[in-house]
Parts: sequence; structure tokens; C-alpha cells
Amino acid sequence: MSGEPPVRVGLRVEDVGAAATFYEGFGFVPVGTVPGRDGKVLMAILRRGPLQLLVDALVGMPFPDSARERQTLAGPRGLGMVIGIEVEDVDEMARSCRIAGCVIGAGPLDAAWGERYVEVEDPYGYAWKFFQVLSGVRDDGLQAAADAWLDAGNDESVGRSS
Repeated sequence: MSGEPPVRVGLRVEDVGAAATFYEGFGFVPVGTVPGRDGKVLMAILRRGPLQLLVDALVGMPFPDSARERQTLAGPRGLGMVIGIEVEDVDEMARSCRIAGCVIGAGPLDAAWGERYVEVEDPYGYAWKFFQVLSGVRDDGLQAAADAWLDAGNDESVGRSS
């Protein structure tokens, strides 16, 4: 093993320096940066436990011209992807995210599958799910998730606000 974190996620943003500072509020620790010729940060590397976050500039890096690259530049970025991170206090994370300018998509909720969570969209268009595992949950988590998925028309089946 190289000592590098086993999981890496790359996010593309317009202002790498501002985004890196923002993600420090999610508990990421800065590791290093790659500056451009103009002094602006082109890439920032941050870590949180086994997750390494690579925050890249939308332009200025040597990404190939491709259909996917043109779609990335046009946005929205991160569509269909959610990054999940366990936290000690979901309610405090929800408050911090709201203050930092995130849009709360769901929660905080206690889910039938045994976790409390909040889903947010950060100012850069990426979705995050912060969760904590609840103690004393008796239901089979997979069955509870399946039941919630299949009964999605009932708001109470997915979770309940507390």
C-alpha cells in the first residue's frame, strides 16, 4: 500500500481556493495545492479519514476536449451523485451547512433503516449526505430501505423529521 487514502473523489469548481476552504467546514483537512501560473489554485487536495477530496478547476487543467468535458463545463455538476459522510451530530451539521449557504434537500430525518441524516447541496452544485447510525434500531436495515423505496408516496415511510 502507498499510504494514500483508499477512496478519492474529484470535484470540479470555478473557484478552487474558495471551495477548498468551504470543504474544510465539512471536516476535510488540507494536504496541498497546485497553483497556476497566475497564482490561482488549480487543484486542492484535502482529506477526511479514508476519503481524499480533489478539488479541481473547471478550466486550466489538462482535461481532454470531449463531449463529457463540454457537459461538465456547462453544468450542472454532480447531478446524480451524492457523497455520504458519517458525522457525530447530524443536526449540528445541518445547521452549519445552512449557515454556509447549502440548500437542505432532506432532513434532518430519522430513517427506518437505522440512521439519522440530512442531504444538502453545496454552493458548487454537489450533493452531500451527512448521517449518523442510530442505536437500538431493530428493523432489518435493507428491508426497511426496500419498504421505504417501494412506498415512496408516503412521506412517513422514508423518514420522519424530528
